[in-house]
Amino acid sequence: MPDLTVRLGTRGSALARWQTDYVAGLLRAAWPGLTCVVEVIQTVGDRVLDTPLPLIGGKGVFTAELEAALRSGAIDLAVHSLKDLPVEMPDGLALGAVPERAAAADVLVSRAGFTLETLPAGATVGTSSRRRAAQLLYTRPDLRIADLRGNVDTRIRKALASDGPYDAIVLAQAGLTRLGYQDVVSQILPLETMLPAPAQGALGIQCRDEDATLDLLTPLEHPPTRRAVNAERAFLSGLGGGCSVPVAALARVDGDEVSLHGRVTAPDGGRQIDVSDVALAAEAVELGRQLARRAFKLGAGAILGTAVVDEP
Repeated sequence: MPDLTVRLGTRGSALARWQTDYVAGLLRAAWPGLTCVVEVIQTVGDRVLDTPLPLIGGKGVFTAELEAALRSGAIDLAVHSLKDLPVEMPDGLALGAVPERAAAADVLVSRAGFTLETLPAGATVGTSSRRRAAQLLYTRPDLRIADLRGNVDTRIRKALASDGPYDAIVLAQAGLTRLGYQDVVSQILPLETMLPAPAQGALGIQCRDEDATLDLLTPLEHPPTRRAVNAERAFLSGLGGGCSVPVAALARVDGDEVSLHGRVTAPDGGRQIDVSDVALAAEAVELGRQLARRAFKLGAGAILGTAVVDEP
């Protein structure tokens, strides 16, 4: 491969920079001689820190500016936490590669070392995620949920501060592991209790839909992860949701089969719908769509406040 310079766009947080540096390392290992230049781009989600995410747009608050930079040619690749990337791909852009996934679970961080079971009655738990809040309340309806914004470092400082307002906070295990914060975890939340966001723990490398760039990214692709996140994102898409709705999903690929567990939880924790099934890995997207239809039949539309029109 001739010498080539590739510009990677990233958010400015420590986690986003780690993820982008990781992808740059994968690219350099695959293509010796490749030069990677990192461009930091601030998104709406990074600028507005005093408002709950659903109130500032939900979909695309961490990705729109990066996508604009891709379309303009200011960058060649955008590295995302795939759970933040809207399911609908803008014209002219593509999800060029999905590397192997890290841990998908959520964790509890508590300065007193509380677990979900040992948190005192009425304890305050911080999270900006409706999905996490809903599942917490389903298991512990006595808890008080408080909004929590900021990057991973900021959230951890708030959780561990002796005079802080939170008895515990919920974060993604993958982010803490990537930044070396495993020692602050007081509990890895069981998947039966806290199912992750669709594509949590996975990275998505977005690019212009051009053959040369797609070829460049081919060595970074991990097919089992791609099939799993395709199923999860199809479940989310089938429910008409984005990152601001209480929808969870986790798929596992075993050989030529994929299993998917999807969940919709009422925001107040009063009701939870679980659906699951197994299909051929090649039919991962259809499996996600089928389970979304099944969830609608069980009442997901009422939970999500959406109308079901001409469900296939």
